[in-house]
Amino acid sequence: MKTLVLIDSNALIHRSFHALPPLTSPSGEIVNAVYGFTAVLLKMLKELKPDYVAAAFDLPEPTFRHKEYKEYKATRKKAPEELYLQIPKVKEVLAAFGIPVYEKAGFEADDIIGTIAFAAEKKADIKTVIVTGDTDTLQLVDKNTAVYGLRKGVSDIAIYDEKAVEEKFEGLKPNQMNDYKGLKGDVSDNIPGVPGVGEKTALELVKRFGSMEKLYAALEKGESLGSSLLFALAVGGL
Repeated sequence: MKTLVLIDSNALIHRSFHALPPLTSPSGEIVNAVYGFTAVLLKMLKELKPDYVAAAFDLPEPTFRHKEYKEYKATRKKAPEELYLQIPKVKEVLAAFGIPVYEKAGFEADDIIGTIAFAAEKKADIKTVIVTGDTDTLQLVDKNTAVYGLRKGVSDIAIYDEKAVEEKFEGLKPNQMNDYKGLKGDVSDNIPGVPGVGEKTALELVKRFGSMEKLYAALEKGESLGSSLLFALAVGGL
């Protein structure tokens, strides 16, 4: 089976920029994000020995998520200009390795990665590995897709397959990550979630009912949902 690696470039650039000191080039340019990105790239190539590699990038234009929800990422502070200035240099590194770059206005790198991973699933002889610095792409993990994820800094890396995701999230399956995050919210993206429902309650609800749709169906039927959900409702939840 051949291996396709998809790089979540912006996630790696941000992780590298904030994890490493402000390293500079001989000309005085800050290159810590370039250095960290390249270090992860070289480590990945050595360990995974992929047959195919592609890199996805965000673009500055608003995405379809901003159009659907105006407050999406509204509380996120703009990254320093020194970070953005390093993105073209990262693309130069990728070009030197012959790695193609994919980006599209209105979409995030995650969307591009998800699209390519979905298309790759139709090929029986391809295994996909997503290289990233956050957990958003864990929802894409399945029998043919894994995540090569940075946990701390740029050197602590773990491979998340279906079993690893379930272990990390106490039995939650990868395809339940959307419902889990929908219930608890996502502070980094300014998504509020359900009032009164935190990580623990969200885990309990998704594991018990399987999906958001089944949870709402149980609510409509008036089923007894337990003290955790009753507390959330009392606070002002569903």
